[in-house]
Amino acid sequence: MSGKLNSMHEDIHGQSLEEGVVSVLEMAEYVSGEFYRRELLCLLAALEKVAQTPEIIVDGYVWLGSDARARLEKGKPGLGAKLFEALEGKVAVVGVAKTRYAGADALEVLRGSSASPLFVSAAGMDALEAAENVRRMHGPHRLPTLLTRVDHLCRGLPL
Repeated sequence: MSGKLNSMHEDIHGQSLEEGVVSVLEMAEYVSGEFYRRELLCLLAALEKVAQTPEIIVDGYVWLGSDARARLEKGKPGLGAKLFEALEGKVAVVGVAKTRYAGADALEVLRGSSASPLFVSAAGMDALEAAENVRRMHGPHRLPTLLTRVDHLCRGLPL
C-alpha cells in the first residue's frame, strides 16, 4: 500500500508545486470511523519527503463528531484531526470528503456543474476559509484537478 501526498498549493493549471510518494508496507485494515488507523502512517511518511507547507488537504474528514468546530479534545477526530495532532498543530489540515459521513459536521461545497457537494472540514484554519479555498481550486469538475491527481497516484492510474 502506498501513502500519497500533494501540497495544497498549486499553480494556475492545478499542478502541484511539490509531491511526495512513499510506500508503506504494513497497514491496518479499514474500520469505518477509524480511517486514520490505516492512512495516518502513510501521510506522516510522505510528509517527511516534502518541504513544510502551510496547509495539507486529506481525502476524508478532519472531524467526525457533531462538535466539529470545537477544539481537538471536544470533537470526534477523523484522519485530518489525527494528522493535525501528530503535527502538533503547526500545519493546518483541510479534509475534503466525497461522501457524507453520518454525524460529521462539514461544510458542503459545490464545484463546477455538479449537484453533488464535497464535504469540507478543517483544523488549524477557519472552516469557511477552507471551504472557499477548495471551491476556488483549479479544475472545472466536482473534484479539483489536484485532488484528482492525488487519487490517480494512490490508485496507480495514468495521470
